[in-house]
Amino acid sequence: MKRHKYQYGGDSSQWGELFLPELREGEAHRGVVVVIHGGYWRSQYGAELGEPLARDLAAHGMAAWNLEYRRAGNGGGWPHTFEDVLAGIDKLRDIAGAHGLELGSVVALGHSAGGHLATWAAGRSKLSQLGLADADRQIARNTGADAVLLTGVVSQSGLLNLAAAEKQDLSSGAVSNLLGGSSSKYPLRHKYADPMSALPLDLPVHAVHAMGDGDVPLSQSEAYVAAGRRAQSPPQLTKVPGDHYALIDPRSAAYKKCRELVQGLLGQPTRMSGARFSGRV
Repeated sequence: MKRHKYQYGGDSSQWGELFLPELREGEAHRGVVVVIHGGYWRSQYGAELGEPLARDLAAHGMAAWNLEYRRAGNGGGWPHTFEDVLAGIDKLRDIAGAHGLELGSVVALGHSAGGHLATWAAGRSKLSQLGLADADRQIARNTGADAVLLTGVVSQSGLLNLAAAEKQDLSSGAVSNLLGGSSSKYPLRHKYADPMSALPLDLPVHAVHAMGDGDVPLSQSEAYVAAGRRAQSPPQLTKVPGDHYALIDPRSAAYKKCRELVQGLLGQPTRMSGARFSGRV
């Protein structure tokens, strides 16, 4: 396995680390998995949460890009966290040639707040069409050929319904902390940042949720899936055993199911674990 770290901006939190499996000469990596860590968007949680997943994905033959970004408390929050996620994904364009990366399939695997950011980024082509121009103009991003578009998402107990997360005061005001204030103060940016606003999407999203999750309620994934049913590729809900952190433990059945879904989105053969999980709709 090879590792390569790259900055995509000048801040110390604007970087990603590429984990690559060994290839035969002349082969290319068929797609890339962008790993986006969680932590309720707060600065005390970083890309070390995503590293075990990136290692495991590379060990199973997938190129993995473990993405760090500015979080609330270290220069992130609105709008910079959102800009960083898009810019970090776009950095793959710059490094693809050096590492034989094929960008026709770019799948995001995001946990918790990272599930929110992954699913939000999947709707990037629709952001300018949301009728939220005042919020849209605050997000600097590539809009041309340099933009790297996601082709699929696996959300791991993601925060996919920000309006509900704010009402439930999840993690002591984490949504307002991310967006610089409440939805009553900044209604446009709250709606713009909510993955629900970009539905329906024209790419597959798997909302995987741990049945014993005490940090992000199952209703977050359920609401997103229910709202997206009219899409051509409706999101799929999969309930898995374990708690919030089982999803990022490479030894767990919950994580292994996520890995199988990622492999499926990349068109790679999977070795099914034999475990059956409930609630896929």
